[in-house]
Amino acid sequence: MAHHGIHHVTAIAGPARRNIDFYTRVLGLRLVKKTVNFDDPGTYHFYYGNESGDPGSILTFFPWEHVARGRAGVGSTQETSFHVPESSIGYWTHRLLEQGVAHSAPEKRFGQSVLTFKDPDGMSLALVGVPENGDGAAPWVGDVSEEAAIRGLDGVTLLVEDAERTGAILTDVFGFRETARDGSLIRYSGDAPIGRTVDVRGAKGFLPGRQGGGSVHHVAFRAADDAAQQAMVQRLAEHHGIRTTEQRDRNYFRSVYFREPGGILFEIATDEPGFAVDEPKERLGHELKLPRFLESRRRQIETALPVLA
Repeated sequence: MAHHGIHHVTAIAGPARRNIDFYTRVLGLRLVKKTVNFDDPGTYHFYYGNESGDPGSILTFFPWEHVARGRAGVGSTQETSFHVPESSIGYWTHRLLEQGVAHSAPEKRFGQSVLTFKDPDGMSLALVGVPENGDGAAPWVGDVSEEAAIRGLDGVTLLVEDAERTGAILTDVFGFRETARDGSLIRYSGDAPIGRTVDVRGAKGFLPGRQGGGSVHHVAFRAADDAAQQAMVQRLAEHHGIRTTEQRDRNYFRSVYFREPGGILFEIATDEPGFAVDEPKERLGHELKLPRFLESRRRQIETALPVLA
């Protein structure tokens, strides 16, 4: 069954080792894939997710050792949130305190408990409590118990000048539907079990965002396969006058990219073939994986990459 939702979110980080420590040890996510930025192979590309690296569970990072700090603003992703059991919000509040992670008191948004905090690079994150309803998203059981572990992404909050134009892309192209409003915040929901929420906040006259450490590089939306992706590309062109890049093979999915009307970089990524295409599920994230076109340069690439031990 095809699902409408977020495939992954990709962000920019500082030191690689610090990034791994925070997302695997503090948040308890699985390092699903350790590879490189295909366009800049001197930089790692880390993928974190649930047990199987399901679409909708994945948060990825390009870590640069001395990256300048980004700035939140119009035309950027304001917050990235994770889906956790509602009963675990108290556990997570205590865990973040224990780990020395600055956080706000739990609050209510659209009737859900939300716990906000920042990662070491200043990236705005949130844990959203969701009633357990058998969503089928198997968590990774590592440093956090199964009862409290992150199930996947909940969604993102986008800050744009014209919320309606961005919303039109979400509904007409990606199959989301508007489900709630709260002041300037509009909620759009997909039908995927995880990665199903996009909140769009309209804000005119604010400073534009600036990419850097702690900022989101792009948000990727799900397409079941190449045919579904092509249908979205065609709809973008015919209904919105927006052209995408050519399709790019990212080994674990195939992608096209475009700027939505608010200036945020969007990607359409296929669910197939998935992260087990080059290593078995039980070994995900153990070894540095390179695309075929970079394999001949493995020794040079490994020498240039930061040491993770």
